[in-house]
Amino acid sequence: MQKERAAGEPLEIERKFLIRPPALERLKRESTACLEMCQVYLLRQEEGTTRRVRRSVQDGRARWYYTEKHRLSSMTRVEREGEIGEGEYLALLKQADPRRKPVEKQRWCVPWDGRVLEIDLFPFWKDRAFCEVELAREEETVNLPPWLEVIREVTDDPRYTNASLALYLACGTLPEEDG
Repeated sequence: MQKERAAGEPLEIERKFLIRPPALERLKRESTACLEMCQVYLLRQEEGTTRRVRRSVQDGRARWYYTEKHRLSSMTRVEREGEIGEGEYLALLKQADPRRKPVEKQRWCVPWDGRVLEIDLFPFWKDRAFCEVELAREEETVNLPPWLEVIREVTDDPRYTNASLALYLACGTLPEEDG
């Protein structure tokens, strides 16, 4: 059942690509920021809504966020996200979903073609990474840099959400590359 979207709710429209991890030197040269992140998924309070907290460190400074996402389509979600204090973050960790492991990643923000590509490298994958691109509309075309080796688009593949990765990590397996 698809939830009705109230007018004015914040939307995240995003395409996601499974890629080969770019060379670190290339990422350092092309990016404007690098963040160390740890996402913890929380128990669901409403069916179809994913909740998480994130600790993000950039240049030695930590920030904490609370996010709720409700899927409207494979590319579009209602996203409510806000910065929170460390105390609230620690309190919310008590609601962590015990079926999921925290997802640690390094996010490189790369300006390209009028957008910012978010390239996520994970410590558990040496041969794969994600490239996410936020859009204003689902119909928009995405142009990726020629130096990025795309394995395939995984926007429609539920195995490649971070919430699914948290489940895979808890089971000690990861999705198999089949494309």
